Amino acid sequence: MGTLDEQVMLASTDELEFEKLLTENKGFIIKCAFEVSNKYISEHDDEWSISIIAFHEAVKTYDINKGYFMSYASLIIKRKLIDYYRSENKYKQEISVDPSIYDMEPVEDDENVVLKTQLSEKLAVSREDALKYEIEAANNVFTEFGFSFYSLAESSPKSKKTKNACASAVNYILENSEVLTEINQKKMLPIKKIIENTKLPRKILERHRIYIIAAVQLLTRDFPWLAEYVSYIRKGGK
Repeated sequence: MGTLDEQVMLASTDELEFEKLLTENKGFIIKCAFEVSNKYISEHDDEWSISIIAFHEAVKTYDINKGYFMSYASLIIKRKLIDYYRSENKYKQEISVDPSIYDMEPVEDDENVVLKTQLSEKLAVSREDALKYEIEAANNVFTEFGFSFYSLAESSPKSKKTKNACASAVNYILENSEVLTEINQKKMLPIKKIIENTKLPRKILERHRIYIIAAVQLLTRDFPWLAEYVSYIRKGGK
């Protein structure tokens, strides 16, 4: 466990240690907030308070198996800010959009239709932002295992049979905490152990090693949007 990890673990139960950690990482927190808001955040802004609360939550919930603390904290801060902006947009729309537009038949050039379209566009942007920051955070996690988010396409299974085999490997890992811990600590896939317990072909496990590791990380960490893309695994690989 590195120095920062030790400091975070202490700060999770000691408020004085947390204040020290917070002071040392104000620049990091402001950077995270800037990447979401595209503006400099001062300590007088709402975003600053939200970021501090999110940073505190990250410290309290951090586990060494979650990977690098800064990646984890960055994800929590950005998600809290995205949720804040999403709720702000929702509130603004609630007071500016006539509720009756949801019961109206679409009429060409009608101002209400334009407002409804704008609302849909804002919600779509929020989802895109969430995905963007999850991809960034996931890429930081994957880097610890020696590959990038953009390597997944090459390693992803194509046929239904191969997808089912990968799903079986992932589910075996998810159901065995000691195997998951080994993967997170050693940053490698224990292929021999998986074969012994699942009888899956070595060729599939080796060829799709990156995909299996990535799916495990997406399903065990805080990646709700990206996890949707591998949700079939929890449904039995179908």
